[in-house]
Amino acid sequence: MMAAARLRLALLLYVFMCAAWARPGLEPAIRLPSERAAAAGEGTDDAVGTRWAVLIAGSNGYYNYRHQADICHAYQILKKGGLKDENIIVFMYDDIAHSPENPRPGVIINHPQGGDVYAGVPKDYTGREVNVNNFFAVLLGNKTAVSGGSGKVVDSGPNDHIFVFYSDHGGPGVLGMPTYPYLYGDDLVNVLKKKHAAGTYKSLVFYLEACESGSIFEGLLPNDINVYATTASNADESSWGTYCPGESPSPPPEYDTCLGDLYSVAWMEDSDFHNLRTESLKQQYNLVKDRTSVHNTFTYGSHVMQYGSLNLNVQHLFSYIGTNPANDDNKFVEGNSLPSFTRAVNQRDADLVYFWQKYRKMAEGSPGKNDARKELLEVMAHRSHVDNSVELIGSLLFGSEDGPRVLKAVRAAGEPLVDDWSCLKSMVRAFEAQCGSLSQYGMKHMRSFANICNAGILPDAVSKVAAQACTSIPSNPWSSIHMGFSA
Repeated sequence: MMAAARLRLALLLYVFMCAAWARPGLEPAIRLPSERAAAAGEGTDDAVGTRWAVLIAGSNGYYNYRHQADICHAYQILKKGGLKDENIIVFMYDDIAHSPENPRPGVIINHPQGGDVYAGVPKDYTGREVNVNNFFAVLLGNKTAVSGGSGKVVDSGPNDHIFVFYSDHGGPGVLGMPTYPYLYGDDLVNVLKKKHAAGTYKSLVFYLEACESGSIFEGLLPNDINVYATTASNADESSWGTYCPGESPSPPPEYDTCLGDLYSVAWMEDSDFHNLRTESLKQQYNLVKDRTSVHNTFTYGSHVMQYGSLNLNVQHLFSYIGTNPANDDNKFVEGNSLPSFTRAVNQRDADLVYFWQKYRKMAEGSPGKNDARKELLEVMAHRSHVDNSVELIGSLLFGSEDGPRVLKAVRAAGEPLVDDWSCLKSMVRAFEAQCGSLSQYGMKHMRSFANICNAGILPDAVSKVAAQACTSIPSNPWSSIHMGFSA
């Protein structure tokens, strides 16, 4: 009896399976494990849980227009790629679109002939809510640690993919914020390690636009926490602004400021065009690297770098930023290229372009001309003060001959900027207490402070020589420390 029942069951199962395979459009009821995985998308980088994105412009002021323009453009790419607003968290000071200096009120552009990229962008964290603590809390998915804003965080799970894009000024080991303190490389990497230890993502991609941005990850980012990072520059060079007044291509004549950044524009204009199901992270990295270096001539531009889990770069961009269905026919092929830029501006000098253009356009003898002249002279005086103060401190510590050599020394590739990051931050505070704020320009001197730490000098010693080098803090707004210290 039991044998007969088993035979009937086997025959029924056989008939059902034959019928299933014979009828078009009906999937077989039984499949091998490998077939089930393929059907579900497992084993391919297109198999994602939820895509999350964090976009952050770390500056404010109309002269820094390009950083918020970069972030708004990135949002439009993600939105067209299929990401939901609930999974995109945007940090931007939001003082550009409606600035009285904006020639197109309520509109932000990222290309001379480009359309509005500001429309629809979520204002999750704006103004003073754009700060290090909120950024870290959002990355870690810690809702209770967020202060103000929309309260959105990266509430990701173990199968999710995360994309982070940060555009701002920077310096060796540091990234700017519109609020103090600034963001330091060791703190960022520690947060990424903590995120990995929590098991709340499958892989994370970090695109970073800033001067000396390679120093944020150099010697710090492990290769085994499933984080892949690319940076606009290596650890000891500036990144570059683009679409700047007087350069080519130039913004519309009514604009006095750069519209974008070279690395950022390169990856986004590539993403605007291609089917990102067919383009890998590595392919985009190589294309952006070529464009940002002017086809490896470096007549201007910088060395785009990659760090961390490089094995992830074979994955398709689609896994992180989706893809625009309108680009389905634009498959990536080797040898693709984007238009070259004939000129660009060192990012650290982009604000000077703005202040000079503003002064140049004002009518002679007008109150506006005098105000613009005052602004230009103040920013130049601040630069001179910071440069001279750091140089003098180096001479007082190491002598006039050895001082410049010690301050400018660059460590070998693969080594972190500094051995003791607490020392670096204390050194910055010691300088600023006596000489005034470093501000966005002064971040360039972080390597000098790091090298002083690496030489075994203590912050107390620097405080004493800084008091000799700086008899007072200049009265210009760039040097003011009323907002606190940058470390």
